[in-house]
Amino acid sequence: MNNKKVAFYTLGCKLNFSETSTIARSFKEEGFERVEFTESADIYVINTCSVTENADKRFKTIVKQAQKVNEDAFVIAVGCYAQLKPEELADVNGVDLVLGATEKFKITDYLNDLTKNDLGEVHSCEIDEADFYVGAYSIGDRTRAFLKVQDGCDYKCTYCTIPLARGISRSDKLDNVLNNAAEISAKGIKEIVLTGVNIGDYGKGEFGNKKHEHTFLDLVKALDEVDGIERLRISSIEPNLLKNETIDFVAQSNTFVPHFHIPLQSGSDDLLKLMKRRYMSSLYTNRVEQIKDVMPNACIGVDVIVGFPGETEERFLETYNYLNQLDISYLHVFTYSERDNTPAAEMEGVVPTKVRKKRSKMLRGLSAKKRRAFYESQLGNTCTVLFEGENKEGYIHGFTENYVKVKAPWNPALVNTLHQIELTSIDEDGMVRFEFALEKVAV
Repeated sequence: MNNKKVAFYTLGCKLNFSETSTIARSFKEEGFERVEFTESADIYVINTCSVTENADKRFKTIVKQAQKVNEDAFVIAVGCYAQLKPEELADVNGVDLVLGATEKFKITDYLNDLTKNDLGEVHSCEIDEADFYVGAYSIGDRTRAFLKVQDGCDYKCTYCTIPLARGISRSDKLDNVLNNAAEISAKGIKEIVLTGVNIGDYGKGEFGNKKHEHTFLDLVKALDEVDGIERLRISSIEPNLLKNETIDFVAQSNTFVPHFHIPLQSGSDDLLKLMKRRYMSSLYTNRVEQIKDVMPNACIGVDVIVGFPGETEERFLETYNYLNQLDISYLHVFTYSERDNTPAAEMEGVVPTKVRKKRSKMLRGLSAKKRRAFYESQLGNTCTVLFEGENKEGYIHGFTENYVKVKAPWNPALVNTLHQIELTSIDEDGMVRFEFALEKVAV
């Protein structure tokens, strides 16, 4: 397989990006050259997502993109959608191989023959067999790496297919996580984002046994001691698993940044019960207040679902008003879409598509308002920014530790560097301008 070229496309979450990166390294070890997805390659690998209907639909479009570049290329589908509906993906014109949850990390074992197939070949397992852990981390963006620490989920939220796609909750060994973090740091990457399906559940054994050898707090404390890491960021964490001890530790940590992303899904307790979430809105309020008490400048992001079955106008307004008064920084809004084999798909009180879209638009507007208010509250503060590596229309962008997005005229010398800055004003595009704190040079 020497001199063969491979390209990757990732749909979905940070966890998928970490796994794509790990799969790509396995190709490199076999002598493949990695190229961009827009370039001609012998193999195209698409890492799929199944969280929303839109991610399902995009898959066909991406396959067509690959075929336009090289109609003879071998096309492989992996990831959550590939586990849930392998036959459906195999039927897509141009797809040659579909690998489920346990096979995707053995992908290079399936490449003896790259002859195009009339029908996609499927290698998929029963999800009960996905009971072992495979570590992963992403390196590509020079400034940030996604480090997988946990996989799978034991929760039974009524709208979610992730347990069907990824299996039981299981974790990496603490030593492995620390070794991976040290490897990432040694490559000059300044920021690590911890990722998984349900990272607050960290500690369940590699094979999903219920004994917690280490807790999420143990993990956070151990990572804080790894030499060379400038920044550690916790990605999405369930409110019931984000303990006050963890919040207090992050507040005094040298490397963990004051940024939390906490799924809420609904501000209506009635809907939270229908969703089979493991908390009520009062607990969520408590978490937000605890964070703001010890880290007043912390950024808090929120996941919310609109249009869930049973979401009456009254329940939607309950969510809207709850979020409006809450001291949060931005929203990720998901419009509910029915997923096969989930209890929610059979529930009464279906919300019309038009109404879902209208409510989604309202919450996105609220998110813009919240982000603006958060940015305004940060003006005059001195922060540390990590600059990204892309020239976007003549500007370089970066994020402060508390996730304020800043911009300055493009300067390649700033890429992947940390600087103390003072936030001065908000641009017309919503990004923040600054002065370098020491030099006081306006940009």
